[in-house]
Amino acid sequence: MRNADRALRWLFRVGYGTVFLLLVAPVVVVAATSLSATTAVTFPPTDLSFRWYTRLFTTRVWVRAVQNSLLTASGTAIFSTGLGVAGALGVRHLGDRSQIAVSGLVLVPLLVPGVVLGVSLLIFFSRFGLQQRLSTIVLAHALWATPLTFSVMRATFSRFDWQLQEAAMDLGASRPRAFLEILVPNTVSGLIAAAAIAFVVSLQEFIMALFLSGRETRTVPVESWFALRGSLSPLVSVASALLVGAVVVTLVIAAAAIGLERVADDT
Repeated sequence: MRNADRALRWLFRVGYGTVFLLLVAPVVVVAATSLSATTAVTFPPTDLSFRWYTRLFTTRVWVRAVQNSLLTASGTAIFSTGLGVAGALGVRHLGDRSQIAVSGLVLVPLLVPGVVLGVSLLIFFSRFGLQQRLSTIVLAHALWATPLTFSVMRATFSRFDWQLQEAAMDLGASRPRAFLEILVPNTVSGLIAAAAIAFVVSLQEFIMALFLSGRETRTVPVESWFALRGSLSPLVSVASALLVGAVVVTLVIAAAAIGLERVADDT
């Protein structure tokens, strides 16, 4: 029995390690090819150079795409976190069955394919002349980010002692002041985790951004897709490496600000 448990443990470790390698391998390939000194995308690269990173940040199209991605992701993080907080606060006063029903409805956008959402939103915004704007991309990304921020904030608020807020209001604090001085400081870990998730979701989203963006509002994933239509350039590897790096930096900042254990608990 002991040998069987040991064999199962090693089998699990091998399986876990294999999955980890499969997830990390594409990142390693992208990072390595982004450092290629030649115009050809080869792995492993024969010579290493940062020439393509310099090229990307001196090319107007790519600089604009990076700016658009950061603006869109930041706007989505702020907007979706606000909606998630408002929704989580709203369902607190509902019954158990109503909370389950509302939570299920909130998750519906995650089940709709991005192509369907992209086409539907393009038709809708086109009727009002609002297509090809960063604000429309933020609204589209919020459809996928808000259900996640809502779930994170519900989990965060479930661990909050609401008697603290009630005590503050009994002592004369207004509801907004109690929210800002009592609720926010005690749930800041959840707020950071929710904002980080929304930021990452928006940063890497491609399908809806493809439908809703124009020449001046393309994000990095969309610009990479257009670049790939012409040829396989190391610039695409650089853009992909920057996206991965941005995600890692976001998670590291969130973990450093609130701790890894709090991040795991709130997500």
